[in-house]
Amino acid sequence: MFRRQSRLRREFLLRKSERTRFEKTIAKKESSYAENFKLKCNPSHNNFDVDEVDDEYKYGNSCTPKIMITTSHNPSARLKMFVKELRLIFPNAQRMNRGKNDLKQLVKLCCSNDVTDIIIVHEHRGIPDNIVISHLPNGPTAFFNISSVVMRHDVPFIGKMSEQSPHLIFHNFKTRIGQRAVNILKHLFPKPKGDSKRVITFANHDDFVSFRHHLYKYENKELELIEIGPRFQLKLYQIKLGILDEIQASDTEWVLRPYMNTSIKNRVLSLENGWDQNGS
Repeated sequence: MFRRQSRLRREFLLRKSERTRFEKTIAKKESSYAENFKLKCNPSHNNFDVDEVDDEYKYGNSCTPKIMITTSHNPSARLKMFVKELRLIFPNAQRMNRGKNDLKQLVKLCCSNDVTDIIIVHEHRGIPDNIVISHLPNGPTAFFNISSVVMRHDVPFIGKMSEQSPHLIFHNFKTRIGQRAVNILKHLFPKPKGDSKRVITFANHDDFVSFRHHLYKYENKELELIEIGPRFQLKLYQIKLGILDEIQASDTEWVLRPYMNTSIKNRVLSLENGWDQNGS
């Protein structure tokens, strides 16, 4: 069974790499047309779009995500507390004690239980500092730095958290990598019902994604937002095409290089300032 899964994964990644090379060729042609010809209509990427036959999330809208959340080895009490709060954020999520399981055992266990995504949270001296999201069975795997964590346990009298499927708001993700990040994050959540009062916001500003979690209600016909936590910031720094147990051999779709931080022009998730009042 696992040999077959490994073979199917290799075939999928081969098709994906061929599709990526094709898209790069189209992008070069598009750039050449834009620079060398004056046309009445500007050529855009949509003119050359093809169906994403090998999209990893093509069945995402037809099945409910099943999430497994765990930690690095030997987690601190505070990291365990943070993972408990993360489990409440994602409907249909389960928390698993890492124990002595390595990545290969972890992926094998999740695949045998039809888990769609694995989330692993790492820490530094008791402070959560890294989160890895890996989509099964073929990838991708996204790596985020996590900072400015404020947990529900840090806020007194915050009340209980609703476990309804939340409505999602993604603000200022306008590049190809930005849309890729949206695709990875939104498929962690099932479709919400119309009467759901939960709202989760991912707001991008200079490639730092602020996570906010609210309930809304109407008081005297006025809309009121109640933050129920936790809150934190994410910064995407790498996307791999494979899954966790084969991450060293997997192709890198995108990675943040040190020189990319030298100029404001090098924003990755969006070319615009997320807090600009004149921006959309």
